[in-house]
Amino acid sequence: MAVIIVDFDGTCLTHDFPHLGKEIGAVPVLKKLVENGHQLILFTMRSDNQEEQILENGKKIFGGHFLTQAVDWFIENKIPLYGIQRNPTQDTWTSSPKAYGNLIIDDAALGAPLKFDLGIHSRPFIDWFKVENMLVEMGYI
Repeated sequence: MAVIIVDFDGTCLTHDFPHLGKEIGAVPVLKKLVENGHQLILFTMRSDNQEEQILENGKKIFGGHFLTQAVDWFIENKIPLYGIQRNPTQDTWTSSPKAYGNLIIDDAALGAPLKFDLGIHSRPFIDWFKVENMLVEMGYI
C-alpha cells in the first residue's frame, strides 16, 4: 500500500481556477488506485477564502470555497481521500507543512506525462492514459 499525493487543477481536471475544469480521465485511474489499497491525499493550492482580497502588490485573491469544491469533486466521484493538504499521520513525527507520501501525481512535476490538446484546453494537463500505464508498470495497479 502506498500513500499517493494528488494535485487538482491540471491534474484531476483542466486548469480553470477559480472554476472547476473539464474532465480529463482521472476518475477511473484514481478509483483503481484506491481499489488496489492505496490512500490518496489531495494536495492543492486551492483554499477556502471567505472574502476577495487585494494584496499590497495589487494581485487579487478570489473569495470562495475552492478547496471545498475540490473535495466535493472527490466525494461526487466516490473517490475516498485519506488526507486533505497533509498526511494525517505526519503530525506525530514532523511539523513540516509538506504532505508526506510515496508518490506524487502533479502536472507541474518534472517528467509528468502531459497532454496538449487545444480542443480541450489551452494549457497542458496530465495524460491519464500514460499515467495509468506507468502505474501498472510500477505495480501500483
